[in-house]
Amino acid sequence: MLNELLTQKFKDYFGENPTLLVRAPGRINLIGEHTDYNNGFVLPAAIDKAIYFAISPRTDKKCILLAYDLNDIYEFSLDTIRKTEKSWANFLIGVLAEMLEKGKQINTGFNIVFGGDVPLGAGLSSSAAVESGMGFALNKLYNLELTKLELALIAQQAEHKYAGVNCGIMDMFASIHGKANSVIKLDCQDLSFEYFPFDFPEYSLVLCNTGVKHNLGDSEYNQRRAECEEGIRRLQSAFPQVDSLRDVTIPMLRSQADKLSPVVYNRCKYVVEEIERVDVACKALENDDLKTFGQKMYETHQGLSQDYEVSCPELDFLVEQTFNFDSVVGARMMGGGFGGCTINLVKADVVETFIDNITLAYKKTFNRELISYRVKITNGVEALHSILEKVS
Repeated sequence: MLNELLTQKFKDYFGENPTLLVRAPGRINLIGEHTDYNNGFVLPAAIDKAIYFAISPRTDKKCILLAYDLNDIYEFSLDTIRKTEKSWANFLIGVLAEMLEKGKQINTGFNIVFGGDVPLGAGLSSSAAVESGMGFALNKLYNLELTKLELALIAQQAEHKYAGVNCGIMDMFASIHGKANSVIKLDCQDLSFEYFPFDFPEYSLVLCNTGVKHNLGDSEYNQRRAECEEGIRRLQSAFPQVDSLRDVTIPMLRSQADKLSPVVYNRCKYVVEEIERVDVACKALENDDLKTFGQKMYETHQGLSQDYEVSCPELDFLVEQTFNFDSVVGARMMGGGFGGCTINLVKADVVETFIDNITLAYKKTFNRELISYRVKITNGVEALHSILEKVS
């Protein structure tokens, strides 16, 4: 077990057992893609791939960070907190800096060993898991009394300021608020949320990692945001009440089709339909209707590929291959696009056959290895072991 390995590493390096052991999960998003910056809904969940933290307070102001997976160490003092050239350390330092900036009292340093099994580059938000776990650990270690939402916002700001990524809040929110056998319907407009059941033991969630990340991603992401904003501006001339695509319906959009370029129309069409799909998908879960839920996943992929144009040949191929399997009820690309993973709902008793066959087909077509993961929905960040006493 990873937590046992980290605990042993902590004991070997620091000569004592850790005071606190924390698990911070990665996340998946089942439906609701590119809706977050349009004030829509997303439907993420925490998973059983996680980052683990072993931590204890010190009596001085030194902070020692040991990255187990990288076999690397970074040390600093509470009196000199700044960004470092060690990019991995900035995710942790950023969380600490944000807490101190909010006036929270952290008067002694700490020792940390962290590491995990969230695959890097697979779109499972390993960075958000690191930030969420760090925030949770410090909150508990120093009795800071921060709420889950405050911890998610701190993690987001740490990513913005110290990692240099202007991300949304979904990843951190899911890592912190996750609930076993449930997905989170998060309203990105006001951050209200509710849980919906996702307990289908006869089906498994399988992620298929293309192993590619086309370099169009960042520039095209910014372009999509700009196209959505242009659509909103033009729609506001006819509908002044519109603040975001969350406020738009398909009839409203169609009525203004001649005022929009075909590209902007398609971008807006996808987002408006995707926001509606999240609602329909949640109703399907309430009715234990996995068939309808899976169909909405396929519709999402089609929209992402054809209207929003953020897919790529590898992702489209993997989704199209699932049509050959009666055992798959839904599949789509997951994440920003231009590479990364597909997420698939597969009958549990044939998962290995599915993975073997789709791996072979992918290798034959692209001459690349396909790496697949079976994941389960779990609780969010949590303490696994604690011998905490109040730290002043």
